[in-house]
Amino acid sequence: MAKVLIAYASMSGNTEDIADLINKTLTSLQHDVDIKEIDQIDAEDMLSYDGILLGAYTWGDGELPYETEDFYEEIADVDLTNKKVGAFGSGDTEYPLFCEAVPIFEKALVKSGAELVVEGLKIEFSPETDEDIQRCTDFATAFSKKLG
Repeated sequence: MAKVLIAYASMSGNTEDIADLINKTLTSLQHDVDIKEIDQIDAEDMLSYDGILLGAYTWGDGELPYETEDFYEEIADVDLTNKKVGAFGSGDTEYPLFCEAVPIFEKALVKSGAELVVEGLKIEFSPETDEDIQRCTDFATAFSKKLG
């Protein structure tokens, strides 16, 4: 099956919990998954994968977390043509731009030639409810189907 990268930034553990649920589903669907923290990799590392899922919490008024900024800027220098991608994140609906890190990453990936194959997954805080856990599983399953 496909080789998939799940790269994420998590401060409180919420986005990491989402990443773990996605990883569990993709692994059960026989994909070869690497799960890493974004600040531990370079954007160029994405070239080694068939599928890429980026996750982050949203900081302040709809900004990327500090630890993702270098990676985000590097995305523009990488040709992601033929890569299937998606984005996920955690947030707080108290803020006007809920989970804005998700569309920020989606736009950067598409601008670099990647194919966005799943709608961004936005979870409030941690995926603790049955509904949120199911949304994580459904997101991973939909992504898996697009990988072929």
